[in-house]
Amino acid sequence: MPPRNNPTARQARLGAELRKMRERAGLTAREAAARLGVTPMRMSHIEIGRLGVGEERLRKLAAQYECADQALIDALARMTGRQGRGWWEKFRGSASLVSLDLAELEWHARSLRSLQVVHIPGLLQSEGHVRALYNNTLPELSAGQIDAMVEFRTCRRRVFDRDDPPKLDAVIHEAALRIRVGDRKLAHEQLHLLLELSERPEVTVRVIPFERDGFTEASFPMLYAEGQVRQLDTAQFDTVHGSVFVHDEKDLAGYRAVLDAVKGASLPSAESRDFILRIARDL
Repeated sequence: MPPRNNPTARQARLGAELRKMRERAGLTAREAAARLGVTPMRMSHIEIGRLGVGEERLRKLAAQYECADQALIDALARMTGRQGRGWWEKFRGSASLVSLDLAELEWHARSLRSLQVVHIPGLLQSEGHVRALYNNTLPELSAGQIDAMVEFRTCRRRVFDRDDPPKLDAVIHEAALRIRVGDRKLAHEQLHLLLELSERPEVTVRVIPFERDGFTEASFPMLYAEGQVRQLDTAQFDTVHGSVFVHDEKDLAGYRAVLDAVKGASLPSAESRDFILRIARDL
């Protein structure tokens, strides 16, 4: 099988975790390749996600690396081979590769934590909100392209229809609730969708009002996806240059601290719903 030209973020992450496992064992890529009976080039392709690795080979590698973390090995084993075609594969060719990676990240997450200051979290956006957002920011897109992007964004909520859906803890600043992406009617629909979704057992919405003291994290809007084990957590950021996925364990610890701090600055979920309802009534 030839190497992949564009490995997904999940495939690349599996390769990166195997590389880290090898490095912790003190082996070079050439030494590991010799033990596995493959060429150094093939080993390189495995470690950057361009070649897949099956569960049997992964467990053999873990044994060669003397990895004793069975929970990590089992979690990585679930990432091997063909994962089946997720719903997002329908949009391959119409949605960006980064968008597909984000949908896959959400789908496989154990839980999700979100912080948004000027935007409604993507998983909680209404169809009208999404359409107005793309019409305003990407006016060069055709109607068909916008339709596909709107459908993709709203389909991301399918993650909550999983047999074991991830918990989402979303912290939203009051600014995001008051910025009108579209007209008054669309803003009203968006706020009521937030209220509706916040009643789901797997969704918690918390609001940080303008009047709250001590909120200093305006530069940290993010989505934090908890993996099956802590080592597989991922933080995702939207930047002017596109979406960025962060896996460094030290950085992730810092982002968890940020999320804990903003959670402490936010209103409890029941008070947050009342707060959103008051904004909706004032429209």
